[in-house]
Amino acid sequence: MLDPKSKDKAPNLSQYRDQRFSGSLREQERLLKTSSTLYIGNLSYYTTEEQLFELFGRAGDIRRVIMGIDRFTKTPCGFCFVEYYTREDAEHAMRYVNGTRLDDRIIRTDWDAGFIEGRQYGRGKHGGQVRDEYRKDFDPGRGGWNKMIATRKENERGPAGNLKME
Repeated sequence: MLDPKSKDKAPNLSQYRDQRFSGSLREQERLLKTSSTLYIGNLSYYTTEEQLFELFGRAGDIRRVIMGIDRFTKTPCGFCFVEYYTREDAEHAMRYVNGTRLDDRIIRTDWDAGFIEGRQYGRGKHGGQVRDEYRKDFDPGRGGWNKMIATRKENERGPAGNLKME
């Protein structure tokens, strides 16, 4: 007999685990299996909370959206947390919103053990996300070049944007 739930991947956990989680791996996995909080990645730096409420609200009732921000500049840096009131609504978002396009970007959703104050800040050396520091391409939705390449290009050009004359 055909069982559609057998192919449903929404309740499944990914291999990712938050390395800064303060409890045991077993405790983190227990929380992930019951959580109603999602981590949303690959957002444009220009995506607003209103857009996130609009998109993720289609899956269920949202308790709150917490935008990820650059630790130093306090500007969005491409991720957020979406807390639902129920696990069922969060599973709907995993099924129907994961992999969709928002601000011309394919967004990713993953289970999160639950938002704790301080996790909204980027963990990269330059204040944003770590993954953006390794990006080698120009990405206008993520602020252009990664911070290390942008700093090197700025040093080559000088403050006025002109090439330095040696």
